[in-house]
Amino acid sequence: MNILGIVVEYNPFHYGHYYHLHTSIKKAKADITIAVMSGSFLQRGEPAITDKWARTQMALHNGVDLVIELPYIYSTQKAEIFSDGAVSILDSIGVNHLCFGSEYGEIGAFLETVDKVNEHEDELDSLIQKNIRYGVSYPKAFSNAFKTLFQTEKMVDLSQPNNILGYHYVKSIKKLSSPITPLTIQREKANFHDTFFIKGEKIASATSIRKNLIVERKQINEIYDYLPKETFDQLSEHKKKLGKFTSWELYFPYIQHQILTASATELSYIYECEEGIEHRLKKMIMKASSFHELMELVKTKRYTWTRIQRLFVHILMNTTKEFMKAYCTPLNPPYIRVLGMTDEGRAYLSAEKKRFPIPLITRAKEYDHPVLEKDTLASQIHSLPFSKEHSLQQEYKAIPIQYNKNLHSNF
Repeated sequence: MNILGIVVEYNPFHYGHYYHLHTSIKKAKADITIAVMSGSFLQRGEPAITDKWARTQMALHNGVDLVIELPYIYSTQKAEIFSDGAVSILDSIGVNHLCFGSEYGEIGAFLETVDKVNEHEDELDSLIQKNIRYGVSYPKAFSNAFKTLFQTEKMVDLSQPNNILGYHYVKSIKKLSSPITPLTIQREKANFHDTFFIKGEKIASATSIRKNLIVERKQINEIYDYLPKETFDQLSEHKKKLGKFTSWELYFPYIQHQILTASATELSYIYECEEGIEHRLKKMIMKASSFHELMELVKTKRYTWTRIQRLFVHILMNTTKEFMKAYCTPLNPPYIRVLGMTDEGRAYLSAEKKRFPIPLITRAKEYDHPVLEKDTLASQIHSLPFSKEHSLQQEYKAIPIQYNKNLHSNF
């Protein structure tokens, strides 16, 4: 049986995701497709546009058989930890193919790049540290060091966002000595960071969709052409029920409270709060009148926008360095949590679950673990701007979404 794994955020699911999903299914000749999906907060340090249950619906209606949650402690991390956590979960659930989108589009170059980097790891690390001493961010230091060391060789361009993640997926597979076969397909049409729609094209980036809905405040039906039906339906339901889409600005008062009431020393205990940035936070929170303004005041050449956003997630979640040190073991995930499944996905779990090396969880209240408690807290924090409409107990009671492809309805 061919079991395809994909790593997703679906923020929200769009036609580019549909292309990736179905091209991957075809390429892997997949019998079952399993998506490991970030929950409430995402890899670039952003709150998801809707809750994870709406995004699970989008995935199931468009062809995924099983949706598994990527725990918060992995989903809000730099690419290496994000990848290690996701690939380890897919490996634990029996995936034998992993297909990712990339700017490059050929898997051979990714395999060669990982081998070359592993071979010259010490030299690369030395060059990275040299670049960091010049005051640049780690991603920029890595990119500069990589280009310097491998400038004459045909390697994957690791300045491109999907290439970076793809490189780490392949590296994670090798770290685990996993039997997973990596595959890649070339990203089509819209680029990852595009903030505009391309006339005549249905594929638009998630960034451009969020910009139109949140920043430009367009009505959902104005961008109907760029949204698969279930995405349109889920976003419409969210807007009808809650009145607005999730964005960082909704959490600004909570960030203000956390920074104002904590001492600089207390902030220094928060994960990713390094090199005295806590003092900058204490100073700039007095000047900012919005989240965007706070970001502009805090970021520097050394601290990227993404790194600062992730720090704010950890401040919001009160996640300490001590907690991450104790529980963030991405090559050894503590459980597999199911968010949704088709009939085919449920049959696969029934047949294979006894072979899984870690517990399979279907309800938060069924399992006691600090990492799962953090996932529950992340969902509760994510819902705070909508607390009148969302019960904080909802996450404990939630059961996996079940979807019957033949009936085209949930039951």
